[in-house]
Amino acid sequence: MAERKLSKMERVEDVGRTTVAFVESVGNGGILVAESIYWLLFGVRERQPVRLSAVIHQMMEIGVRAIPIIFMLTGTIGVMLAIQGIHTLRIFGAESRVTIGIAFSVVREFAPLITGILVAGRSGSALAARIGTMKINQEIDALKVMGINPTRFLVVPALLAMLVMVPALTLFGIFTGLFAAGLYVNADLGISLAAYAHDTIDILSLDDLGHGLGKSVIFAILIAVIGVVNGAGVQGGAEGVGTATTRAVVQSISAIIVTDMLFAFVATR
Repeated sequence: MAERKLSKMERVEDVGRTTVAFVESVGNGGILVAESIYWLLFGVRERQPVRLSAVIHQMMEIGVRAIPIIFMLTGTIGVMLAIQGIHTLRIFGAESRVTIGIAFSVVREFAPLITGILVAGRSGSALAARIGTMKINQEIDALKVMGINPTRFLVVPALLAMLVMVPALTLFGIFTGLFAAGLYVNADLGISLAAYAHDTIDILSLDDLGHGLGKSVIFAILIAVIGVVNGAGVQGGAEGVGTATTRAVVQSISAIIVTDMLFAFVATR
């Protein structure tokens, strides 16, 4: 009986510790965003401006070098949507209306979602690993000793690059997905690319494009903040870096999917 009570208490303690850790992580993320905004606005006054070269370097790493994989994945998703859409609508003899489903799915959902997940796995993990390695090597403490604010030096360039490149990659993914789907529709149904493009433009509005790009901005903030928070919380040497990197990827993808669901729910009410 005593053992059962002890087991229950341990479970309650585990839940409590997990809850406290979650709240602490959310708080750290909020503080990080606030500090980043401060250094972005007042860095020049504090004689520690955000380095443009660091922002450009991060933009190259996050955005430009991710173009080939974005091209491949969003193109594949576009073709997949076309295949499934035609197969489903053929049951009702309405396969010529497949453009509607493709346009809304790619622009509002799949392009921002696939881009966010890819950037989280590729760049969010790298950010967490870099900051975690710097922490266990005491490089962050060295920056503080030299009078360099770590948030301004490490976080702001990555956050700015995310805010620019994730929406840009999403826009690129939208065009790629729609074009690849159009090629398949043309080959399967004989609808010309001009007619397909005309239907797509008629169906979509600026609100649909804003829906997709707006989500990508939120995803960019989540990826950067979660990566930095996990990297800054590394403990236990090299093994801790690996654990933090894995945790950053899992949390980023989970946050992206949950946010996408909530965004879709609110936007369609």
